[in-house]
Amino acid sequence: MSPAELLVIDNLSATYKLPRGRLLTAVANVSFTVYKGETLGLVGESGCGKSTISRAIMQLPRPTGGSVIFEGRDLAGLDAETLRRTRMRLHMIFQDPISSLNPRRRVRDIVAEPMAIAGTGNAEDRRRRVRAALETVGLDPDQVMDRRPHEFSGGQCQRIAIARALVTEPHLVICDEPVSALDVSVRAQILNLLEDMKARYGLTLLFISHDLAVVKNISDRIAVMYLGRLCELAPSARLYDAPLHPYTAALMAAIPVMDPDRRPSPSQLLAGDLPSPMNPPSGCRFRTRCPHAAARCAAHEPEWQEAEPGHFVACHFPLGSLA
Repeated sequence: MSPAELLVIDNLSATYKLPRGRLLTAVANVSFTVYKGETLGLVGESGCGKSTISRAIMQLPRPTGGSVIFEGRDLAGLDAETLRRTRMRLHMIFQDPISSLNPRRRVRDIVAEPMAIAGTGNAEDRRRRVRAALETVGLDPDQVMDRRPHEFSGGQCQRIAIARALVTEPHLVICDEPVSALDVSVRAQILNLLEDMKARYGLTLLFISHDLAVVKNISDRIAVMYLGRLCELAPSARLYDAPLHPYTAALMAAIPVMDPDRRPSPSQLLAGDLPSPMNPPSGCRFRTRCPHAAARCAAHEPEWQEAEPGHFVACHFPLGSLA
């Protein structure tokens, strides 16, 4: 790893056993790097494997193939005690802000739990850090510490979850759809809060979402997934200005705009149904919905290639080559 590389995912796979001996490969041979101080967005349709990647990084459960190298160490090879200590520097914000908090515990105990599990500090030190974390996310400790999650709104619960993630001063925070369950106005508050926290603490973020408009505003680079595989990765502005993969272009065309006269052409919209991950198409997994698919797409899986500096794509016929 270079000094700038914080997290390296190499050929990550996650396969689950189903009833009657069937296997489901939710993620297949995914590789990417997250650099220190950046926000990497991970986007794709529901069921494409985004959340599976986030849990595999956290070893919840451990992936069935590949490696997750965090700060130079492969998490999959660590014993339970070493992994527990490593998770001090690696935290996750879950999609549902309410169900991710223990309803029977008070806020002070919820936020302090990562420190208690890691055995960090004494009771007074933990209380001080809990108060500081709550103040950082815009909550009054005197008003919230003795209350339980059901007494708060969804946005307040997400702030509590962010405080819990920040209390051990992590180096990487994985945000798994952190605003999808929130109202638009609250969503903007949480996104601004994450940006402030990133600047204040020098955080690195892996931001997972299906909302391309949100990802564009918060991410430095964006990776696009389809049916368990990466199909494109590029700097945010470049990806939106000149996508190379037909799937990425279709996602861009589907972003709502506030102009009734601007409508995507029928050729830009996705056709057909999402294939079953139990029986993915041969070759390129997107070929059954791709307007440019050819015989080669069914026979051979496209290779992950750098089409231009920093812009990677897995496609036999990138859009730039069709112009």
